[in-house]
Amino acid sequence: MNDTSLEIASQPDVWSRGVGLADEGRAALGARGERMLVLGCGTSWFVAQSIAELREAAGLGETDAVCASEFMPRRRYDRVLAVTRSGTSTEVLEALRAVPAETHRVAITAVAGEPVDDLVDTRVLLDFADERSVVQTRFPTTVLALARAAFGEDLAHLIADGEAALAAPLPADPADIEHLVFLGTGWTVGLAHEAALKVREAAQAWSESYPARDYRHGPVAVAGPRSLVWSFGAVPESLDEAVRDAGARPYRDSRDPLAQLVLAQRFAVALAAHRGLDPDHPRLLTRSVVLA
Repeated sequence: MNDTSLEIASQPDVWSRGVGLADEGRAALGARGERMLVLGCGTSWFVAQSIAELREAAGLGETDAVCASEFMPRRRYDRVLAVTRSGTSTEVLEALRAVPAETHRVAITAVAGEPVDDLVDTRVLLDFADERSVVQTRFPTTVLALARAAFGEDLAHLIADGEAALAAPLPADPADIEHLVFLGTGWTVGLAHEAALKVREAAQAWSESYPARDYRHGPVAVAGPRSLVWSFGAVPESLDEAVRDAGARPYRDSRDPLAQLVLAQRFAVALAAHRGLDPDHPRLLTRSVVLA
């Protein structure tokens, strides 16, 4: 079994440890009423989008999410959070250097002793969620489990749902699918973007992602018999009819959205295997983007 699959399978156990750090996460992710910005690149940017929506929905304060490479210090924030597995991504480090000195800077990372440590006031270390793989799976989901627990969500069901997602059959035979679309709403829009990225990274396959209700505003035009349209969270069931009308197949289940993402990760790895690809060595990718 490849490292990516082993890390996918480890997620329920790793989530338990992440949820156990809820008090540390609560302190790091900002007091009620603070204005917060969340930064990240790639997978971590999608995690940032989800954290921002979760925090605002919990009534804790205005929260923005920005791709680190596009950060401009124009708005005032009380706190800036950087999500970075490696602690070395150039764009994240550059963004943190541009944050005004009076702003409290926080990093959630998987590796101690990296350059990000010198640029923040507070670090949350999830070294137990670190990965050998280039393609991120358990680190981002553990960050989100921690954030949800820190924001007061009851996650008593999460571990069982994760284990069920590991045992569940895939929603389609990868040999029958050449196009995947992932839909989300609220905080699961970030999960949809992340699932689509996993398919591109691991399987070099055609994948898209959208806020669910926007799917009918154009993107549905390319769906067809070899398309699988996958919904995360509380996506309106009426969208399934539009998917079927396009000749595509819809998929949704009732498990926690993080567990739904686990199943999508498994599908990405299975699709890679069908295409003769090694998900541990994705084309053109490295564990961290470090620019000269």
